[in-house]
Amino acid sequence: MAEISYKSISQISGPLLFVEKVPNAAYNELVQIDMPDGSSRLGQVLDTAKGVAVVQVFGPTSGIGIGETKVKFRGHTAEVNVSDEVLGRIFNGLAEPIDGLAPIVSKEKVEVVGNAINPYSREEPSEFIQTGISAIDGMNTLVRGQKLPIFSSSGLPHNILAAQIARQAKVVGKDEDFAVVFGAMGITSEEANYFINEFRSTGSLSRAALFLNLSSDPSMERIILPKMALTMAEYLAYEREMHILVILTDMTNYCEALREISSAREEVPGRRGFPGYMYTDLSTIYERAGKIKGKNGSITQIPILTMPGDDITNPIPDLTGYITEGQTVLSRDLLRKGVYPPIDVLPSLSRLMNQGIGGGRTREDHRGVADQLYSAYANGKDLRSLSAIVGEEALGANDRLYLKFADEFEKRFINQDVYEDRSIETTLDLGWELLSALPESDMKRVKKDFIAKYGKWKKE
Repeated sequence: MAEISYKSISQISGPLLFVEKVPNAAYNELVQIDMPDGSSRLGQVLDTAKGVAVVQVFGPTSGIGIGETKVKFRGHTAEVNVSDEVLGRIFNGLAEPIDGLAPIVSKEKVEVVGNAINPYSREEPSEFIQTGISAIDGMNTLVRGQKLPIFSSSGLPHNILAAQIARQAKVVGKDEDFAVVFGAMGITSEEANYFINEFRSTGSLSRAALFLNLSSDPSMERIILPKMALTMAEYLAYEREMHILVILTDMTNYCEALREISSAREEVPGRRGFPGYMYTDLSTIYERAGKIKGKNGSITQIPILTMPGDDITNPIPDLTGYITEGQTVLSRDLLRKGVYPPIDVLPSLSRLMNQGIGGGRTREDHRGVADQLYSAYANGKDLRSLSAIVGEEALGANDRLYLKFADEFEKRFINQDVYEDRSIETTLDLGWELLSALPESDMKRVKKDFIAKYGKWKKE
């Protein structure tokens, strides 16, 4: 399809241009905006009706003149050069290199508007991914092909946790091609430098591709960045048969950019001003994770979002929780106690955990140990609230054991060093060690055979 230029911009509203007398613009078609000063910017068709094309500009709209600027419709949607040479490279939100090296040259160009995986073609996730973090591996296990978000809040160390997962994640006992595609939206220069230095200093940049959009970069780049990153991940997973971990942070910034576009288009707002189609939009990102029957590669996704006002009922975490297979929730209370990572295991959940644990995957006692730890910790936290009212002296001897268990669980099981990579055996053995402080008769959720085999109780 030939490229046609138009000088018929009728209106500029925020990041949007309204171009008239365009008879055949296509949805998501790529647009080149040639400025009066000779520079050019990219854009994308958001909507078209009755000869008017609504174009979303990837960049500032300052300097665009209504009668002077040319809008050239490229005749195709946004595309990205795909190659396994992307590993070890750093790009901006439009997949342009920002590491000082040459652009990716490839025979293959792929449209970034990917599709969710057909449910019929999906293979059931079943392989345990070891992150080396006890609160995840032991209590909310990540399975290859899963989408498991991290619900964080402003000021919590979700970026440090993301870098640690990217650095340590692996499938135990298998020597396979594994890589990380890291997409960051609306982060500060300090955060970007942290990620770059972290990946470089630990040597993990060689098996990672970084897509970075800074808070000073155009907010519209945030809309296309996850699509660019996931298109690259899909090529590596399904064409090069690699196993890819995609980490996207911060999805809240992505949703804010969606709201900005919706407001500029004067759409009827939904909850908290977000567009009514945000659920559908988020699902087009999250549902690109998984395993496909007949393909060796896989995409596992960890989206990270900061909950506005620490509110888990905000539309962003709320809709994310509906689409994904669980969540890992970070706690400000645990951070105040000096616990890292401050993962609150009680509201956290991994819906695919049972498919990735047990004999042959992690260890036969995994499910029982996790259930017993959950039960004991929940009991200890309840008693903590009670003791704040009636005082610890009013509690019975058994209750005081559970109260102490909750403290020890946070200090020893959840808490670990940023560079500590615990094996699943270490995590489960630590769980047994903590449970041994409680009466053996209370171990109702673990099989007696496992108590005899792995238990740390002293025999009389």
